[in-house]
Amino acid sequence: MSGGWTVWPAPAKLNLFLRITGRRPDGYHELQTVFRLLDWGDRIRLRVRDDGRIVRHGESVPGVAEADDLVVRAAELLRTEANVRAGADIAVEKLIPVGGGFGGGSSDAATVLCALDRLWGLDLGEERLAGLGLRLGADVPVFVGGRSAWAEGVGERLRPLALPPAWYVLADPGVHVPTAGLFRAPDLTRNAPPAKIADFTAGTVLDNAFEPVLRRREPAVEAAFAALARIGLPRLTGSGSGCFVEFADRAGAESALARLPRGLRAWIAAGVDESPLRAALAAPRT
Repeated sequence: MSGGWTVWPAPAKLNLFLRITGRRPDGYHELQTVFRLLDWGDRIRLRVRDDGRIVRHGESVPGVAEADDLVVRAAELLRTEANVRAGADIAVEKLIPVGGGFGGGSSDAATVLCALDRLWGLDLGEERLAGLGLRLGADVPVFVGGRSAWAEGVGERLRPLALPPAWYVLADPGVHVPTAGLFRAPDLTRNAPPAKIADFTAGTVLDNAFEPVLRRREPAVEAAFAALARIGLPRLTGSGSGCFVEFADRAGAESALARLPRGLRAWIAAGVDESPLRAALAAPRT
């Protein structure tokens, strides 16, 4: 890219199910989920600086101060931990809806960690980068690893999982509910029985602990579920308001998308077992 800029993908994800199985002594909840990475997401533009400064160009999330932005925090953390003298310019082309549960902020942070590790010539390795990512957010490590995965703990204990090809109709009701508030909801199920990978692959585990809470609280989420129910089985992703329906092929997803009401923001994406970021990192760069 001209002017020294490079462009890197920051793919979105879906949670194909999400259970809360208990609470740890430190107050965090024990989760089980399957992360499905997608071929669609944000794009991160990076340019190495020689003055040690981390500079954000534009707002990746409206209203979030530069110092609080996850992409800036990721770059600063990597620079400090690796004792790097170089800096970086960062710009985010935001396509993933904020608060939708599609993992946009976490994926952006992971891409900054991985791409700057490459651009700064650090070669810290996936394990160390994932450890840094966990300090930024529980979902960051799966994006660092770049593989669809079965996850436990707070989402950081990952087991790569090969999943059947699938296309998804995604919908954004436009509601942003803070995750902390949902975790405090009295009607949230926090003690679900643990699932096994065999249960998931058999198709008997599709639930999301946050779905009934959000559907009761947010009319826009309930309306999105009602619209999606016309084309298949709607499911919630993460703890956001985003929802989806799975299809075996692109033609089925496109046909279903065409039948949705025009007022619903919806689009399609394909599931991938390895993320576009992994492919970009593996490619030689000139």
